Amino acid sequence: MKYDMIEVTQEGAVKTIRLDRPKALNALCTPMMKEIAHALSTAQDDSSIGCVILTGSEKAFAAGADIKEMQDNNYISIYKSDDFANYHDAPSRFRKPLIAAVSGYALGGGCELAMMCDFIIASETAKFGQPEINLAVMPGIGGTQRLTRAIGKSKAMDMCLTGRMMDADEAERAGLVSRVVPQDELMPTALDAASKIAAQSQPIAMMTKETLNAAFEMPLAQGLKFERRLFQSMFTTEDQKEGMSAFVEKRTPHFKNK
Repeated sequence: MKYDMIEVTQEGAVKTIRLDRPKALNALCTPMMKEIAHALSTAQDDSSIGCVILTGSEKAFAAGADIKEMQDNNYISIYKSDDFANYHDAPSRFRKPLIAAVSGYALGGGCELAMMCDFIIASETAKFGQPEINLAVMPGIGGTQRLTRAIGKSKAMDMCLTGRMMDADEAERAGLVSRVVPQDELMPTALDAASKIAAQSQPIAMMTKETLNAAFEMPLAQGLKFERRLFQSMFTTEDQKEGMSAFVEKRTPHFKNK
């Protein structure tokens, strides 16, 4: 598939998807989300890919959804098309580790897209926000749910009801981002993290991601049982045998993703 709104590159076992609508500050539109969904699907099926980075430009990760595309919708048209479920949620369904590298504006749909990733590495210039209330709507791609889980009710209410932006330092303190780095270190840091993840056993990394995400869906007792069962199942893999043997023998493990 030829991409018009994203750029896809690969470095070793890491694939990078860069949003590329500079005139629109990478505003999310259906064609772009279709391309992202396709690129992620391709990465999922590619055994050489162990981790994916989703990023934008220095000025904007994504400054929101494309309002011009949305403004003429009515309830029936937007309900029937259900594009948010079909394409916009694709990152949340991606099974391999997915890192958001955020610089500049991550607003509205851009903030929601970043939150669909497994964790966010932000540059010092990053600004996060859910300003949809200024357009007489609310977040519609998971913002009211993921933001509340990430930073708590009080801050999420503040952001969604006032539309204010949160800078990178506040986002790190609140738990929205995992770390903040200088602008020129953003992609090297993200690539380093992604390379470390991609060097692990793919099935083990995928199961670890699945178990962490289950913490948001299950009561503690059920989550602990789920964790224990997956942990036990890992002892049927060749990679577990290799990983523990390498540790005991004080050598680097060579995983086969089996």
